[in-house]
Amino acid sequence: MSKKVLYCASTAGHLVSFHIPYMKKLISDGRTVHGGGRGQDERLSFLHGWQELPFEKSITSPGNFLVAFRLAKILKREKYDLILVHTSLAAFFVRLAVMLAGKGKTKVVNTVHGYLFDENTGALKRKLLLTAEKITAKCTDRVIVMNRQDMEIAKKYRLSGGDVVFISGMGVDMTPYSPASPQAKVEARRQLQIPDDAFVMVFAAEFSGRKNQSMLISAMKLLPENTVLLLPGRGELLESCKTQAEDLGNRVRLPGFVTDMSKYYMAADICVSSSRSEGLPFNLMEAMACGLPIVATEVKGHEDLVTDGENGYLFPYGDKAAFADAVKKIMTSGTEAMSKAAIDRAQQYALDKVLPETYEKMVI
Repeated sequence: MSKKVLYCASTAGHLVSFHIPYMKKLISDGRTVHGGGRGQDERLSFLHGWQELPFEKSITSPGNFLVAFRLAKILKREKYDLILVHTSLAAFFVRLAVMLAGKGKTKVVNTVHGYLFDENTGALKRKLLLTAEKITAKCTDRVIVMNRQDMEIAKKYRLSGGDVVFISGMGVDMTPYSPASPQAKVEARRQLQIPDDAFVMVFAAEFSGRKNQSMLISAMKLLPENTVLLLPGRGELLESCKTQAEDLGNRVRLPGFVTDMSKYYMAADICVSSSRSEGLPFNLMEAMACGLPIVATEVKGHEDLVTDGENGYLFPYGDKAAFADAVKKIMTSGTEAMSKAAIDRAQQYALDKVLPETYEKMVI
């Protein structure tokens, strides 16, 4: 049994958002658990220790290599039995530290929340990211993936020194998410100052090139005037998206970071996503649990959650005309059937159902 565990991600925020149930389960099973990542969060105070790893966003940043060298010294001292690593950037530099320290008997498990490359990624970026995965594969005892395309990538390029296993994500606590009653929808729209007759779309995500909110804003000109787009989130491209949306008035709402999405899901008719790639996105699963059909790009991660014509529609990445056509289909046909299908699909990813299987595969 692995008694001493290091549980890492790029940021403490990521651990808080997705991994607390797993870390608490490790502790309840008698393990000593240290967290690791950038920043600290009082919600992780239950851990037995914290390794501050000030990762910078760019994989080529010299600072990240310094973090790896520092972590290597920590690994030699702490002698962890098991290292669980999440997020692409942390996955590379933590495993690099393992290689620098000497792996010994430590088991290393990399849970992939979506490789940041695929067959359509630009040649230089793809080579850089794939090379990073290949270099660290030799010290990886298990790779865990959560969508079909990443499974194919991991096996094709032998990105694990051990095995590759599939999970249905980390699981979503469905307790806060359920379909809104007609009265709750009216009230949510009143609070957000949205007309009762509006057709409302929601996409909660970081504002980045990969998420591509700009395409959704551009596509609004192809949709009826009563269409409203809600874009909660923050990120480096938020201000440029605000500028882009200025001539659309209240049809596009950019409220910034939102801690409680329930009001936005209640007000919405559908959930949309313009992302370039995903692992297995929580925002879509939460929206489906609220009964929202999905209109999303036909990319990895989305393809695992959306069956075209059943619980939503998929459209080619960047194709705003195809996006607008898919939205119009739902506006014309109504959401009732797709809403039911979305709720049924979401239950497959409920935390209480997913956690036991995922936990068993993580702890080796």
